[in-house]
Amino acid sequence: MTTPAMPNEYPPGSLTAGVLAPLTHDVVAEFEAAGIACDVTDTERADHGRDWWPLSIGVVASGHVPHWPGAVLYPTSTTQVSAALRIASAYRVPVTAQGGRSGVLGGAVAPDGGIALDLTRLNKIVGLDEVSGTVDVEAGVFGPELESFVAERGFTVGHFPQSFELATVGGWIACRGAGQYSNRYGKIEDIVRALTVVLANGDVLELGGRGPRQAVGPDLMALFVGSEGTLGIITEATLVARHRATHEQRAAYGFATFEEGLDACRRILQRDASPAVLRLYDEAESTRNFDVTSCALVVLDEGEEDFVRANMRVVSEECATANSLDVALVSTWLEHRNDVGALAPLWEHGIVVDTLEVAGPWACLEPMYHAVTAALGTIDGVLVASVHQSHAYLDGACLYFTFAGRPEGDPQTFYRRAWDEATRAVLASGGALSHHHGVGRNRARFVRDALGSGYGLLAAMKRELDPVNILNPGALGIGGDPW
Repeated sequence: MTTPAMPNEYPPGSLTAGVLAPLTHDVVAEFEAAGIACDVTDTERADHGRDWWPLSIGVVASGHVPHWPGAVLYPTSTTQVSAALRIASAYRVPVTAQGGRSGVLGGAVAPDGGIALDLTRLNKIVGLDEVSGTVDVEAGVFGPELESFVAERGFTVGHFPQSFELATVGGWIACRGAGQYSNRYGKIEDIVRALTVVLANGDVLELGGRGPRQAVGPDLMALFVGSEGTLGIITEATLVARHRATHEQRAAYGFATFEEGLDACRRILQRDASPAVLRLYDEAESTRNFDVTSCALVVLDEGEEDFVRANMRVVSEECATANSLDVALVSTWLEHRNDVGALAPLWEHGIVVDTLEVAGPWACLEPMYHAVTAALGTIDGVLVASVHQSHAYLDGACLYFTFAGRPEGDPQTFYRRAWDEATRAVLASGGALSHHHGVGRNRARFVRDALGSGYGLLAAMKRELDPVNILNPGALGIGGDPW
């Protein structure tokens, strides 16, 4: 599969000014001697100096390259990744692992002069264990390829993030991602069973793979799930695969307020019902997405018929006071759930827009909803601040905020203030900094506050596993200055 395109392209002729020099010939020659494809052309280096971080859209549209990596490497195996990191460590050149570069927080942005380690040529699906229900796959495999492979054999991994067409398995794991059916299939940390990880010095670790659970000390595999390429580079994984669903049922409801809808979602989950999709939209997003004026709840469940019917019966009982809406709203959501085509045109026309997904216990969600939308509303130029609940659990849920504005001054200043105000409100409300997008560089400045006393432990692990600090420095709030 060809690596998907970025949200917009550089204007013609824009790569001729301000070009930074590539890595020196001596370093490039070592990579080539190890059999690793190495590209130092301006076009490839410019393209690998960005990801889907919305902030880069306006920069690219103006003809500027956000960052110039020194080289783009294309390893084809764990062995080649190991060799690449040994060489990079020897020369102390920073390395940023990249898959589809679908992250929206700058976590896959290779720094000036560093190495963009493109893993999309680690693209083998090793095999499916139909008895155990697991699939072995390399990190550079894209979602559609993996799902097609297992579907042909009657299985599904069940991981369908909005970036499904754009993201790789390694990216899912490195950013601790969530699919839109996560209530049924779990977040990626619930799906992973084994990892192959390459450390900064080139050592290769084989972690997990000896059963669904074990009690042999701390879970070392979990250390790298969500580490965003800062502690090691994931090259292979074993994922759980389930038999494909035999039954599906849908419903849609309208609540007078977002708070009433949240309470219904809480009751549904706390009765042990877990429909695959349970998404609640505030009035602004309901109008924008479904052309309804109430707060819309779209519900979809799939699986064995008896389980689905039981889940949906609980949903119906807990939504008894809401208005029934046209079930076609679920189809509308399914048809448009991955559509991000409007993002680049908005930025290019001076509208700054972004999303932030956070999580919290049920008791915190209502005050968090009011605090974040109020904080965004204090910023001059904000046009809208809206929210939906996208992933739900027994004890809490994910709130997914959207803000848009037309700043009179510098877009970056406006953007940073919006993130600052919203994030402070989340943390003050007792919420988690991120639910599934990760940290990248955009959230790096908040990690110390978000982790509190645990931050020192994270920084110490970074020093131990990456002593020369070459692995994605600055991402995840460790090993470099935050943006």
